[in-house]
Amino acid sequence: MSIRKLQGSSTEKSLSEQEQLAKINDVRKILGPIADKLPMLCSDASISRYLRARNWNTKKAAKMLKNTLKWSLEFKPETIQWEDISNEAATGKVYRANYLDKKGRAVLIFRPGFQNTSDIRGQIRHIVYCVENAVMTLNPDQEQMVWLVDFQGWTMSCISVKAARETAHILQNHYPVRLGVGILYNPPKVFESFWTLVKPFIEPKTYKKVRFVYSKEPQSQKLMEELFDMDKLDCAFGGRNSAGFNFEAYAQWMREDDKKRFDMMYSGSLSPLPSIMSQSQSSETLTPSGISVASDEDDCSSGDEKTLNLENIDEKTQGFPLSCEDVVGSEADDVVKELEKGELT
Repeated sequence: MSIRKLQGSSTEKSLSEQEQLAKINDVRKILGPIADKLPMLCSDASISRYLRARNWNTKKAAKMLKNTLKWSLEFKPETIQWEDISNEAATGKVYRANYLDKKGRAVLIFRPGFQNTSDIRGQIRHIVYCVENAVMTLNPDQEQMVWLVDFQGWTMSCISVKAARETAHILQNHYPVRLGVGILYNPPKVFESFWTLVKPFIEPKTYKKVRFVYSKEPQSQKLMEELFDMDKLDCAFGGRNSAGFNFEAYAQWMREDDKKRFDMMYSGSLSPLPSIMSQSQSSETLTPSGISVASDEDDCSSGDEKTLNLENIDEKTQGFPLSCEDVVGSEADDVVKELEKGELT
């Protein structure tokens, strides 16, 4: 297993490969037999993310991961399909872009001004679906994504503090180290009041990854050019791509991804879905803009972490259930009970 060393800051622990692997094994020992029942969530790569999120503290990382295991068994994020959330997705308020940033990270676009429902649970399931889809399509050497937030049409009535709090909790606690950078593009002045309300629910590491970007500021434009191919980036974010969101084309794209994901789960393969940049040019698929395109760095967001390279990690574990969906019925209840035996304190 090779390691890609990133530039570390004075506030981040610097660990050798052997020390990192020892920490990972320590967490696996704390988890006990549960780690064997859910190897997909308890892989070296996954445990490494939880350790980094907790500054390599094994007890804190194990507690965080146990909470995720319990949440996953109850929420079952990997079972959410397009048809379950298509109503939420109708306006394009959250969707995966058909391009990557220059570091090969998946791009999720948020348009809170296009909110079309008041069902908080449905909204959260939609966001979780989008995040799961983005994670499953990441290149093998990448674990992060970029979030672009377009504030067109946004007002304080578009979102609730409760929904924001629950969303932040899920994304931070159950998808640690997945955010590379979050771009808040042209936020209105009134957003500052909302930001003040939700900021206490955002962890410092996550908060540091958020960038306020304004179209009329040269420095902001420079940042976007450094991150994106401007010919692919949406016009809403200062790019030159005017295609926009096409619901029917996006729906077809997601249904195809759902089929690939479920085929992959049931075949026991944990290889990611073909990514945008590595897809075979011999086949084509419709993107959210309705345009036909060829289908076929382990970069820790803040640059302050040293981490294991995911490129050569084999997450496939023969003979065990691969995901929370595979742990069903009484077995799932038993696992939840194990997690609740004073282990989450």
